[in-house]
Amino acid sequence: MPKRIPALFPKNITILKEFGENIRMARLRRDVTAKLTAERAGISVVTLTKIEQGSPTVALGNYVQVLVTLGLERDILKVAADDVLGRKLQDLGLKTRRRASKRGED
Repeated sequence: MPKRIPALFPKNITILKEFGENIRMARLRRDVTAKLTAERAGISVVTLTKIEQGSPTVALGNYVQVLVTLGLERDILKVAADDVLGRKLQDLGLKTRRRASKRGED
């Protein structure tokens, strides 16, 4: 059964490619071969190549395994950590209770 390729907008494909390129550059800066990285991550060199190209067909777990081998696994926690838009939307939905005036005040 062939893999289903997720439909992505061009700007999202660009982001994924940049992510893959960042992983590739991190590997090269550490002077680690693709073969060794793939072995340590428990994936094939072909899968590593797809990751470094930003392929949307590779499972997120494989991306994380490569980040682990490069010592960058904590970087995944930066995704959506500072969710400014989400916080603004949340604040809009918060209801503020109106307090009754204190007795004796008019």
